Amino acid sequence: MRISELPGIGTKYEIESPKGDKVAVIFLTTGEIELYVLEAEAEKPSVARLTPEEARRVGSVLTGAMLMIEREGVEVSFSDISDLRINIYICPVTEGMVGKSIEDLAIRKRTGVTVIALSRRGRSIISPPPETVFEEGDLIVVIGEREQIKACAREILGRG
Repeated sequence: MRISELPGIGTKYEIESPKGDKVAVIFLTTGEIELYVLEAEAEKPSVARLTPEEARRVGSVLTGAMLMIEREGVEVSFSDISDLRINIYICPVTEGMVGKSIEDLAIRKRTGVTVIALSRRGRSIISPPPETVFEEGDLIVVIGEREQIKACAREILGRG
């Protein structure tokens, strides 16, 4: 890989395959990313201009970590473990959860999901302990299989 600084433009990363295909990625000072692909026998490269979010998604695809985003959730799959699907779901704490702890609600026991994070008044709590009591306005992040997420929505959140 060759790395070049392009004064006033950004930073360029170039890779050449054994077949002579070239890929260049330029991180522009504007925050956008340009992706150039020049096949070995081609005269002109193909060019795509990406936002940082689009570039991250392409990077995830290239590394085998596929993300499928739907509403408040994300499904992650990995190319090396084709049958593994991990779902991450973000949801607001419901009125029926306020004043109760993760342990009181037996969230994992009842649904199989694990509460991996909690957002409270702009502060994140990663891996909240079972005795964590939910407050109004909290957002929780849970992880599990698709069916476990559905069970959590139904049994804990009261969403059919």
